[in-house]
Amino acid sequence: MSAWLGIDLGTSGLKVLLLADDHRVIGTAAVPLTVSRPAPLHSEQAPADWWAACCSALDTLAAAHPDWMARVRGIGLSGQMHGAVLLDAADAVLRPAILWNDGRSAEECHELARRCPALSRIAGNLAMPGFTAPKLLWVARHEPEIFAATRCVLLPKDWLRFCLTGEKVSEMSDAAGTLWLDVARRDWSDALLDATGMTRAQMPRLVEGSELAAHLSPALCRRWGLPPGVAVAGGAGDNAASAIGIGAVEPGAGFLSLGTSGVLFVVNEAFRPNPGSAVHAFCHAVPGRWHQMSVMLSAASCLEWVTRLCGRASEAALLGEVAQLDAAARAAAPLFLPYLCGERTPHNDPHAQGVFFGLGFGHGPADLGWAVLEGVAFAFRDGLAALQAAGTGVQCLSLVGGGARSALWAQLLADVLGVEIVTHLDGEAGAALGAARLAWLADGASQDAVCMPPPVSARFCPTTDCDAFETRYQRFRALYPALQASFRS
Repeated sequence: MSAWLGIDLGTSGLKVLLLADDHRVIGTAAVPLTVSRPAPLHSEQAPADWWAACCSALDTLAAAHPDWMARVRGIGLSGQMHGAVLLDAADAVLRPAILWNDGRSAEECHELARRCPALSRIAGNLAMPGFTAPKLLWVARHEPEIFAATRCVLLPKDWLRFCLTGEKVSEMSDAAGTLWLDVARRDWSDALLDATGMTRAQMPRLVEGSELAAHLSPALCRRWGLPPGVAVAGGAGDNAASAIGIGAVEPGAGFLSLGTSGVLFVVNEAFRPNPGSAVHAFCHAVPGRWHQMSVMLSAASCLEWVTRLCGRASEAALLGEVAQLDAAARAAAPLFLPYLCGERTPHNDPHAQGVFFGLGFGHGPADLGWAVLEGVAFAFRDGLAALQAAGTGVQCLSLVGGGARSALWAQLLADVLGVEIVTHLDGEAGAALGAARLAWLADGASQDAVCMPPPVSARFCPTTDCDAFETRYQRFRALYPALQASFRS
C-alpha cells in the first residue's frame, strides 16, 4: 500500500496527516502556534516557529508510524492565506510574517486601487488589508530598508515548501489571494505587480495545486524515514484544501469552515468576480475550477475568546451551559458582533470591532456563549446573502473546522441560513486531508478516485423555528451601520 502526507499550516497550529490509499487516515500530529500583536491592527508570526512546528509534528508521526512513513509517495501543503514572508538575496527572512488577519494596510489598499484602477477586474477582489499586496506597500512606506532588501515574497505554506525542498513555488489557489494574480488567466499580472513596485523576479514559480512542484530534500527523507525522492505537490490555500478534503470539486459544491476565521466556499466552473459585494473570487486547487468565498475574520476564535473571558475550563464546558438555556433565555440574550479583528464580507472594514449589545444584570456566561454562537451564524448569513447576490445558489453545505464538533452550533447554522448542514467523519482534518489528497493527485491518481466526500456523520436540517431568528437577525444587521462611524473614530 502507498501513503501520502498532508501538512496544514494554520494560524493557531500546524497539523500533519498521514493518508493511506484506501482513504484511511493512519495518523495525525499537531503543534500549537501563537500570534504576536505588537501594535493595534497588527498580526504577525515568526516563520521559524512554523518550521519548528512542522519538524516536531513530522518527528512525532515518524515515531508513531515508521512502517507507513516508509510508504509515503508524496507530500501536499495547505496553509493560511495572504501572509507575507519576505526573503533577502541570501534567502534569509527579513521580518516576522504579516498575517491574513492583519489590518494595518487600509490606507495602502486605497493607494493600490488608485494606482491600478483595473485591480478588481484582474484580481477578482477588492483591495483589502488582509491581502498580500497592500502589506508590501505598507512595508515600502514604513520599513523602506526591508522593502529594498526584499528579493522574494512567499506565502506561508510556500515558505515551508522552500524549507522542505529548497524550491520557491506557489500554486493558483493561494496566489489568487495576493492581489498579484490574473485570476482568469492563472498567471502573475505585471500590471498588479508594478502597482506595488514588484516584479515577476520576486515571485515564486506557479503550478496547479494537483501538480508536482518539487522534491523533498534527501536529508529530510532520511530524518523522517521516507523513501528517496518524495514528491511535493503544489497544494492549496487552506480553504481550497478544505474543499478538496470534503470532495468539493464540482460546481455548486460548498462548505462552511468554522476555524479561527469563518468561510463560506462554493465551487464555480468559471471565474465569476463580484467584488462589489466583498465576495472573493479565487482559483480552485484543481485545473479548470474557480470558487467564490465570503470570509469573516473571527469565527470559532470568538468562542475560544468568550470561554476565556468567562473563566470556563474549556469550550465544551461553556457549550454545556449554553445548551441548558431555554427558548426564552436565548431570545433575551445580548446580540454579538463577531468583528474582534475587523471584518471582510460584507463590510470590508478593518476598523470594525466586537460588540455585545443589550447586556443586563441577568445575563451570565451561558447567555454570552449563546450570543457568540448566534452572532457568528448571523455573520455567515450576511456572507450567504452576498454570494446569493452574485448569483450563487446553495442547498447544502458541509461543516468543517474545529467548530464542527458542536451539534448545537451546526443546528443553529442550519436554522439561521435556511440550508441543510452536514458534518463528516474526520471533518476537522479537512485542510490537512485535502493537502494529502493533492499529493495523491500529483502522483497520477484520478480526481474521481481521490476527491470522494468523506462519510456523513450527521445531518442538520432547518427546523420550524427558523422564523424565530428573523427579528434578532434584523436587529443584528442594524448594529453595524449604527456603529460604523464610532469604530472609525
